[in-house]
Amino acid sequence: MAAKKSTTRSSTKTAKREAGGQADAKGAAKKSAAKKSAAKKSAAKKSAAKKSAVAKEAKPKTGASKLAAEILASEDVAPRVAEQAELLLDPRSTTATRAARVLHELVTEHADLLATHVEKFAQGVTSKHKRVVQTSADALPAIARIAPAKVAKHLDTLKESFEPTSADGKDGLVRTFANLCTASVAYQKRLEPVLTLALEGCDGKTLLRWSGIVLPALKGEPHARARAVVEERLDRIPRSIAQQIATTLGVRLRVRYR
Repeated sequence: MAAKKSTTRSSTKTAKREAGGQADAKGAAKKSAAKKSAAKKSAAKKSAAKKSAVAKEAKPKTGASKLAAEILASEDVAPRVAEQAELLLDPRSTTATRAARVLHELVTEHADLLATHVEKFAQGVTSKHKRVVQTSADALPAIARIAPAKVAKHLDTLKESFEPTSADGKDGLVRTFANLCTASVAYQKRLEPVLTLALEGCDGKTLLRWSGIVLPALKGEPHARARAVVEERLDRIPRSIAQQIATTLGVRLRVRYR
């Protein structure tokens, strides 16, 4: 009887081991299948993304980008850019907006082609057409970076345009003025009043952005005065924003503001 019981126990253990082995094998098989499935899904996503990217690249340019490309490929680039600059100030919304879109295609890589049309952008920054303002606001700082003297010729007009223009226009002008000051400290004296006005009158988020643009562009006393304007406003804007500015400037917020 003892021998039979021992044999039964041994058989039971063996059966359990075999069952456990089978379960482990099934589990491993499931994990392997899950990994293969995940790999297939990942490969499918990558393939789809690649096809989408290729499709976008292969998609022909349309509208403003197509016309801009045609202008750049033509033999009479300058006259055609001048034509678009004239249309930028057209009283008709559709015409002015279309020209603004075309010109905006040239801002990043071909700002030199726009440098002779600063006067148009100086007028466009206060346009009633939003797209014209946006294009002018991006074109002016781009031109100021490569041809500051051309922009400086219209400095009085640009300064007078600051208050009446929209938020987009103001942002473009601040960037333009900062680029001029970076190009030469000689512009600081003429631009300090309008930059001070900008820093004093903007909201907290805009102050965070503009302080990072204006302060690095100024030197000496103009820098010190502009910095003082920014620091003085730290207790009057949201704390989260004030803390970011204070950290950048290396100062502590006032105790009463904590």
